[in-house]
Amino acid sequence: MTKSKVTIKVTIAEAMSANRMTFDELMAKKNAVKTRKVHKDEEHRIQCACVRWFSLQYPRLHGRLFAVPNGGRRDATTAAKLKAEGVVAGVADLILLKSNRDYGALLIEMKTLKGRQRDSQKQWQNIVCADGEYKYVVCRSFDDFQREVDDYLNNEY
Repeated sequence: MTKSKVTIKVTIAEAMSANRMTFDELMAKKNAVKTRKVHKDEEHRIQCACVRWFSLQYPRLHGRLFAVPNGGRRDATTAAKLKAEGVVAGVADLILLKSNRDYGALLIEMKTLKGRQRDSQKQWQNIVCADGEYKYVVCRSFDDFQREVDDYLNNEY
């Protein structure tokens, strides 16, 4: 038992001298919480809040607002299967299948304040909006989403 304690002390001492770190610095580095990129997580949280609000605000439209799970990391096999099934790059994050006086549906791309549309998203927007049949919006916050949805749904026949 004593031998293993000595080995641990030697290992820590060697690590400290090799990295020129104090014991406290090593322990802080070991215990440091690794943070993930906030961007994707923030967009996810905003979108979840928006969907929850919509479900509570417009229960009569249940099932009309849905997410298109187009993003995310996938292995090559899954990506090929999805493409063969009809997945299209750049499709909006949320689609509200409810027509109003001017449009057949509301297409909603969720972004953070710093987020930007990818080229595939801009291309898809241009294709589906070319005839003026659909309304496409980029929402960067819960307030943006709420305003866009309320305005869209208040523009009834």
